[in-house]
Amino acid sequence: MGTAPFCINTCKVTRPHCTLRERMKLMKITFLGATRTVTGSNFLVEACGKKFLVDCGMWQGKAEIEEENAEEFAFNPQEIDFMLLTHAHIDHSGRIPKLYNEGFRNKIYAHKATCDLCALMLPDSGHIQEMESQWKNKKRLRKGEKEIPPIYTAEDAAKSLEIFEPVQYDQIIEITPDIHVRFNDAGHMLGSSIIELWTNEDGKETKTVFTGDLGNNDIPLLSEPTMIESTDYLVMESTYGSRLHMKNDEKAQMFLDIVSETLDNGGTVVIPSFAVGRTQEILYEINKLKDEHNDEEFRRKYKTLMKANVFVDSPLAISATEVFRENMNLFDEETQKEIAKGDNPLEFPGLKFTQTADESKALNEDTRPSIIISASGMCEVGRIKHHLKHNLWNPKSTILFVGYQAPGTLGYNIVNGAKTVKIFGEEIAVNARIEYIEGYSGHADQEGLMNFIYSFIKKPKHIFLVHGEPESQDILKEKIETETGLGVTVPEFGETYDLKDTITMEHKIERKLATSMRGEIIQRLEKLKEEIKDMDAYVRQDIDNKNLRDEDIFRINEKIKDLEKQILNVVEG
Repeated sequence: MGTAPFCINTCKVTRPHCTLRERMKLMKITFLGATRTVTGSNFLVEACGKKFLVDCGMWQGKAEIEEENAEEFAFNPQEIDFMLLTHAHIDHSGRIPKLYNEGFRNKIYAHKATCDLCALMLPDSGHIQEMESQWKNKKRLRKGEKEIPPIYTAEDAAKSLEIFEPVQYDQIIEITPDIHVRFNDAGHMLGSSIIELWTNEDGKETKTVFTGDLGNNDIPLLSEPTMIESTDYLVMESTYGSRLHMKNDEKAQMFLDIVSETLDNGGTVVIPSFAVGRTQEILYEINKLKDEHNDEEFRRKYKTLMKANVFVDSPLAISATEVFRENMNLFDEETQKEIAKGDNPLEFPGLKFTQTADESKALNEDTRPSIIISASGMCEVGRIKHHLKHNLWNPKSTILFVGYQAPGTLGYNIVNGAKTVKIFGEEIAVNARIEYIEGYSGHADQEGLMNFIYSFIKKPKHIFLVHGEPESQDILKEKIETETGLGVTVPEFGETYDLKDTITMEHKIERKLATSMRGEIIQRLEKLKEEIKDMDAYVRQDIDNKNLRDEDIFRINEKIKDLEKQILNVVEG
């Protein structure tokens, strides 16, 4: 079990290893996740003699990144005094059961709806860990290697729920006489929170705001993110720091066009959707489309949509939809009015929920055009992989993406033009229509992030950007500095910062790689072999095309020459 590389602020000044910085009791944050990436949110805060966490999420994406989840924490879980959880998504909550297993028994403060959703999502995550462990161990046993246990089980996850402490929005909660917090609606998903943290040390009050994931201003069902009036320091997400979203009216029309065209063509629309959040928003969008227009072409398309069956094929999404129904008081004002008129935004004719595996399999045997909404949103696990296997090859079908795709995931590869993908060890041709409606993102875009900063009456002394890919963060950092003059830091993993007038990085924990660099090189070589095979097939197919222009052949030849040089450089080096 790992221990923190620094002593806590309450250590006595007579201890020789205590520094002046520690005696002065400066608040500090160590960034242990969501640094230069969008997963693994985890921040260690030390203030007022306490150590506490904001979020404890799983790493998601490439296999070598996900193996980090099994590594030791960079702190001793038994020394953590409490935790603040911004929302239920697994990249923010997914390592809580591991934290519990390693001795953490104090309170986790989270919004009531977040607690409700974690009661579904964490055991589901534990089940996935068990299934993946079984699959890996079969391969390990064949190689004569020792079995490895799952990171945690569904039972472990259920036990960890005992320490959750539900709170409501807008209430100031006293953690200790010197530490107070308030949870505010972040508009990202049901129960998502922007956390205001007040700490009082030696008579000096410091306020820090953690945004968690900030919502898009026009997410169906949810209220807009709460604007905060003042803070000393801001820890802000930056997922879409370099991009602008499509506006709501455009995405609704696009959704209808894509779906109706596919159904008219006799195909199936497969929507890889995050079980919690996007699924319920899509159901709402389908229900609301009837009120958008009244022209003849729209009515025809809408009638096509309403005649089709819409299947929600994810037990977790089905259960989460029930949680949404139980927390309708959190919906935005417009949705509340619809509910008051008796229009449930999560119900409409043709909507069907498939609970069992047999019901799920039957969907792929049914030749009638339909819409299948299935998790996971990045196509990494769950029933969605079966639906992709049965529809990706079919030119009549459409795969419609409505959420962020992390690099290295199956969804990312499909969205970015892969011609073939491997699913359950089988090579599947990507012949289906591939669409991505970015406007459904649950994250604020660049404009939304900038507006959040502008909304502060008392501007932060300094901003830390987390939860973003490097390009998004670098572009947003430059924009904030140029337009506001505020100081911005993009932390690297393991960096500790003292929160004082001049921000300085005081310490850095070197990150342990779960796989050795040698192992990573071997993995990349194996992948490269497969990609060269694919390239060979595609290039031969292209040059056999009689309609290919001379300049196209020249371009292909130049690219292969460049690749040849790079390979020779590696061999000769």
